[in-house]
Amino acid sequence: MVDDAHGIGVLGKTGRGTAEHFGLEQEVDIIMGTYSKSMASIGGFVAANESIIHYMKHTSRPLMFSASPPPASVASVIAALDIIDQEPERRERLWANTNKMMKAFKQMGYDTGVAQTPIIPLLMGEMERAFTMWKILNEEGVFVNPVVPPATTPGRCLIRTSYMATHTEEMLDRVLVILEKAGKKLGVIS
Repeated sequence: MVDDAHGIGVLGKTGRGTAEHFGLEQEVDIIMGTYSKSMASIGGFVAANESIIHYMKHTSRPLMFSASPPPASVASVIAALDIIDQEPERRERLWANTNKMMKAFKQMGYDTGVAQTPIIPLLMGEMERAFTMWKILNEEGVFVNPVVPPATTPGRCLIRTSYMATHTEEMLDRVLVILEKAGKKLGVIS
């Protein structure tokens, strides 16, 4: 099983995700993903053979007590899938943006963990530092998510940055200036 929340629409030659990226599509029995990242919607999915899906429908308590996605959300996902399929240049631009940011963060001295998708973590350490960084960035107009326990190990709190194909060079450069200044101020980088 692959939880491909960060890979669908992004990884692989055609954006099919982590299994495609590693050439393992025939080896994976279950792919689970979200519509809230590259699909710009809400909800999620599980892709598997019919017997697995049938089993899940009848034994998964969270599934039994959930509702179907609203039609507008389904339409959004279908449109996103069409764009992923028909406009590979967007994925190329996304990776150019991601690579630029990853390279710059590493040059600044940020610890990005083992990130390999357009969602790049910046390790902050303690919770107070993560929330202070979030506050500084928020005040500068930079949207990020703080990740703290129980979503991460105590002492490994982070700021999660995310990139899109539609981010311009100017936007990215502005964010880099702000993050360098904030990182130095908080002692995350030297």
